[in-house]
Amino acid sequence: MPQFLRPYRPLLGLLLVLASLVPLSGCAKSSVSSAAAASPRVLDIDSDELRGRIDQAIDVCRRRHLVAESNAAWQVVHGILAFGPDLQLDVQGKPTSALKYLQDGGRLSGWNLVPGDKGLEAILEAGSKSGQGHEDQWLGYMSLCGLKDDTPFLVAGRKYTIRDLVTQAQWDIYDGMEATWSLMGFTAYLPRDVKWTAKNGAEWTIERVVAMEATQDLTTSACGGTHRLTALTVALKRHVDAGGQLTGGWKTAHDVIYGTDVTPGAIGMARMFQQPDGSFSSNYFDAQRPASTADVGQRLGTTGHTLEFLALALPEQELRSQWMIKAVVALCDMVEETQPYELECGGLYHAARGLEIYRERRFGSAPAEKATATALRAPVSR
Repeated sequence: MPQFLRPYRPLLGLLLVLASLVPLSGCAKSSVSSAAAASPRVLDIDSDELRGRIDQAIDVCRRRHLVAESNAAWQVVHGILAFGPDLQLDVQGKPTSALKYLQDGGRLSGWNLVPGDKGLEAILEAGSKSGQGHEDQWLGYMSLCGLKDDTPFLVAGRKYTIRDLVTQAQWDIYDGMEATWSLMGFTAYLPRDVKWTAKNGAEWTIERVVAMEATQDLTTSACGGTHRLTALTVALKRHVDAGGQLTGGWKTAHDVIYGTDVTPGAIGMARMFQQPDGSFSSNYFDAQRPASTADVGQRLGTTGHTLEFLALALPEQELRSQWMIKAVVALCDMVEETQPYELECGGLYHAARGLEIYRERRFGSAPAEKATATALRAPVSR
């Protein structure tokens, strides 16, 4: 049993029994929330309508107003995670690609890259919501939005590439660190069988990073552990798709995500704690405190983060299940409901990315669209 689930063994046993009474393709019911125990309605929505709702919600997120003079790097990089080079940034009143602006040496509060002893380093500003909040966060998000390792960035008058961020991350890794975003970058940019030596002399492999991440407590991890689960899912998928076996750290990661005969895993937890309106628990995977909230912005953020992980991890057929469709529709509703208001950017852009992943896996990629930075005046505030 994964470490983070051990204190909840008796409760999980009960939940598994109750969950077994629900057909896999139906709507999950939670035994730990009186609201969630109500019978949810079955959504009558066809594929074309669902695809249209998703595209509309993604477009609302894309047209959020970002301004170089007032939005910080933490906000802008989250936008790049969702929309890559198409994310628009208002620079002195002129819309431009936010990614290109940063590549060309553009200045943003919190965008602090410095030459490192083995490559390029992004300064950690934990908790600031301005700069990089977690080790290698910029590297991880650039890898997830598909940037190549030779993507250039101008720093202190010299050209560096994403590869320089990778080599610095390899050098700086150590036991016990939060390596979630490092793992995202290593998975995207390093060979599967790579071995390297960190600055403390320890030898590392991607499996060792996976094992370290998979044994951490999700309930105390950033954003309920959804980022950690996303990194593990991306790494595990590449390993399995290449014919790798589920042994060692890979088996640990698989069990945390998909569960075992006696534990539900993160996917099962998300389903069991889904709320009647389709949103996911505002306490993520915490079995002792599944909850909802009246704050629609917070619900958007927690549901968006959880959907992003699920859309990556679920088998294709499960994307068509009622519980997942209900979550997608609920998230689209929340995006549309909040479009006139300022929102926290992490929740907003992770929601957008979750919808994009679901859309691509279920219906294929949406037609590329670009929107001006001023098309929707509601800003991203923090």
